[in-house]
Amino acid sequence: MSTALPEWFYPGPPGGWTADMLDHLPADAPRRVELIDGSLIMMSPQTQFHMVMVNLLIDRELGIRPPREFKIAREMSIRLGLRQRPEPDVLVVRRSVLANLDRTYYLPEEVHLVVEVVSAESQDRDRGIKPIKYSNAGIKFLWRVERESGEPVVYTYELDPAVGAYVPTGIHRGRLKTNIDFAVDIDLNLRRLTD
Repeated sequence: MSTALPEWFYPGPPGGWTADMLDHLPADAPRRVELIDGSLIMMSPQTQFHMVMVNLLIDRELGIRPPREFKIAREMSIRLGLRQRPEPDVLVVRRSVLANLDRTYYLPEEVHLVVEVVSAESQDRDRGIKPIKYSNAGIKFLWRVERESGEPVVYTYELDPAVGAYVPTGIHRGRLKTNIDFAVDIDLNLRRLTD
């Protein structure tokens, strides 16, 4: 029995992988990967907490309820540059982008909000690397969802155009009540969601 790793696992082409290459990975490559600084990042299996939080945020009745010009998407990458194609857990995008059902990524100007649900393996990327890349690309709003004493806490940010970086707009426990050019009010009580 061979223990050799598949070819795609080894370092990519000189200069790293590019955003376009992500759509043409070999058949035996994992389906859920993101591209950060030209390196392929394999997504780890999600936890129940991760699934519950994503499902809550995209729920039509309980989650983010955008106005008509926006729609909610999940697990789609954003092409931020030649060697950058991260994949947030939840996005609010312009409705017009949904017309092309063959798309595999969005462009930053089409994205209004990105949400990262943090896991143990993604903590450094979700807290440091990805927010910088999203703000550099001009995405207006970012939320980071973490788990604290078993319950969700949501950190919300807005892009400050004067400095080109995110500034905190709140830390939300129990209830996420904020404004991202439209009002958001979400009950974060996990017991209610898992009973």
